[in-house]
Amino acid sequence: MGRSSRACSVLGSALLLLLLSLGFAAAQKGSTWKTLSGNPPAIIAKGGFSGLFPDSSSLAYVLSVESSPNAALWCDVRLTKDGTGICLPNINMDNCTNIANVFPQGKKTYNVNGKSTAGWFSVDYNSTDLQEVYLIRSILSRTPRFDGMPILPVEAVLSEYKAPAVWLNVQHDSFYSQFNLSMRSYILSTSRRFVVDYISSPEVKFLKSIFGRVGRKTKLVFRFLDEGSIEPSTNQTYGSMLKNLTFVKTFASGILVPKKYILPVTEDNYLLPHTSVVDDAHKAGLQIYAADFSNDILISYNYSYDPLAEYLSFIDNGAFSVDGVLTDFPITPSEAVGCFSNLNNSKTDHAKPLVISHNGASGDYPDCTDQAYVKAVADGADVIDCSVQVTKDGIPICMSSIDLMHVTNVATSQFASRAVTIQDIKAAPGVFTFNLTWDEISKNLKPSISNPMSIYSLSRNPRNKNEGNFMRLSDFLAFAKGKDLSGVMISVEYAAFMAEKLGFGVVDSVIKALDDSGYSKQTAQKVMIQSSNSSVLVKFKQQTKYNLVYMIDEDVRDAAPSSLADIKKFADAVSVRTASIFPVTKNFLINQSNDLVHSLQSAGLPVYAYVLMNEFVSQPIDFFSDATAQIIAYVQGAGVDGLITDFPGTAHRYKLNNCMNMGNNTPIFMQPAQPGGLLSIMAKAALPPASAPMPLLTDSDVAEPPLPPVSNTTAPSPNASQAPSSKASHSALRMRSDVSILVTVLMLCTSLLM
Repeated sequence: MGRSSRACSVLGSALLLLLLSLGFAAAQKGSTWKTLSGNPPAIIAKGGFSGLFPDSSSLAYVLSVESSPNAALWCDVRLTKDGTGICLPNINMDNCTNIANVFPQGKKTYNVNGKSTAGWFSVDYNSTDLQEVYLIRSILSRTPRFDGMPILPVEAVLSEYKAPAVWLNVQHDSFYSQFNLSMRSYILSTSRRFVVDYISSPEVKFLKSIFGRVGRKTKLVFRFLDEGSIEPSTNQTYGSMLKNLTFVKTFASGILVPKKYILPVTEDNYLLPHTSVVDDAHKAGLQIYAADFSNDILISYNYSYDPLAEYLSFIDNGAFSVDGVLTDFPITPSEAVGCFSNLNNSKTDHAKPLVISHNGASGDYPDCTDQAYVKAVADGADVIDCSVQVTKDGIPICMSSIDLMHVTNVATSQFASRAVTIQDIKAAPGVFTFNLTWDEISKNLKPSISNPMSIYSLSRNPRNKNEGNFMRLSDFLAFAKGKDLSGVMISVEYAAFMAEKLGFGVVDSVIKALDDSGYSKQTAQKVMIQSSNSSVLVKFKQQTKYNLVYMIDEDVRDAAPSSLADIKKFADAVSVRTASIFPVTKNFLINQSNDLVHSLQSAGLPVYAYVLMNEFVSQPIDFFSDATAQIIAYVQGAGVDGLITDFPGTAHRYKLNNCMNMGNNTPIFMQPAQPGGLLSIMAKAALPPASAPMPLLTDSDVAEPPLPPVSNTTAPSPNASQAPSSKASHSALRMRSDVSILVTVLMLCTSLLM
């Protein structure tokens, strides 16, 4: 018990800013709910905040209380040999503790609900035996760095944590009776000494045995397992029992079901229409709770890797609302219930941050296709973007990569033989946009959706992986002009390569396309030009009045004053990598906030963070596998002015939430993560090694040679393996003599003074 209390104290210190917890009342603003009671749905933290810390550990319970103050704490009750109740997520202790190391000879085989099960079981050990056994994560894909906390008795969870409710789940009552242990007696005795708000079980016999013998305020909940599984006391399948909820009502006030009972999915992981289970339960007078929510598992592709969207589909879909959700990550349903419900009729747009698409809504459709842009506009992007490449016949097109291998099916087409190696663009052969004409691309190739997290076996929207049509720059500009957008962003790279090797002046071509589309003569939509090459922006500044965005394409900790002065000469804003704002080591935020955003903004340069993605594996662990928590960190924590994102719908929804502009009254679950907060509560032995410090951005990083004049050279042939690209040749160009760099800087200054 003492060790548990000390752990609470440590976490409380590390999460100091989380002590300003506020109830849901301020955030609800009188929302109405389609729950049975009309009250907001309950949030039940399974084993505490078990998505991060070991399930049922002291830190898991403390973080749940601090981050989600309205969440009930869940405990899976197990009994030891001497009748002590403990909280463990699995009946096989080897799945959630280090018991196999402490008692290597303790493996046994028992009958568990009719199945022969091998493992380590609590019934073989007294509570004193388990003092040397420690909890570990029960899902091996989660971080092991918090493993090693003691097993907690049920009484500790009921008495030590200031949660609004505690939920005890009894999963295997019939199993314990084999060892002359009475779960019924234990639960009844415990409920007389402590307030127990919920008791659930998948066994009818057990719930009937305590019905009427616990306090009137204790809710009994019948837990449904998989539809084909057999309920031991009735010998019926849970699927068949679902059709007789009036029977369940005779011994329970609610039911707990897997979420797939309510919103089933197809074999390829897309949503089917919702079932009638919620309505059926409510008609029977039963509250219904949905289980199996977790941010760090693959959810239906319909949700675009956004766990908040999944919660909203269960509590705020206009047709029904479940009465509660059982989750490993209580902070996300807290956001859903507290701040993101009832947004359908909201027209409020709180302006900041500017939401800029990254190749359109590329999280849902192939990059830079008409479908990706349509989705981005529908999702509320403020700005849609086009990365300009050039075809063999000199047509500027929107394509996220100069190499068609990355974004089309060219590798399996008749054009695969046109692959060439251009070492300074990439080491491997590629079929580049300038190897094919526009007709060859548009009429023969299909787009391929980007899958940046494929190394983790996570794919984006497989049904639409080849949907959409390619677009010329002129098509993109025509599409955007009539849409409800604040502007367009055109990204230009490889300008020197195009001029020297292709005889193509990309800057002049973009300016002409904008003129031809009428953008130079209108003020309704802002035109933003983005490039990592300062010379590109210098040339645009000389010839246009468009908004120029300098992309810092490396991780830097800050910008030297001299570099800021240089950037101000040719740029109106800066886009920076997410890791430059929040440095990460081994997927944890380190205990520092870089000064880059502040320095840039102090120089009068708005800052756009790139690239935000919804996939949980793309985010530091400090963001709790929650895309909304990630946005909160960059907008409220770092204060960026805009977000460049593959999922503009998630960022736009953040701008509509009901908890904006609440100042000191902002609910705790809507406050930004603190850099180094998780590292500070980690055992010293578990700390990841420190990363090398990021470099400082200097004026030599910013300065680039002027763009070369456009030559008459045609597109490179397959033997042009060493042709340099504008982007890839930066390193070589920066190796030129100091005199050459000085001349370049003087030329830039002169051009700006003319």
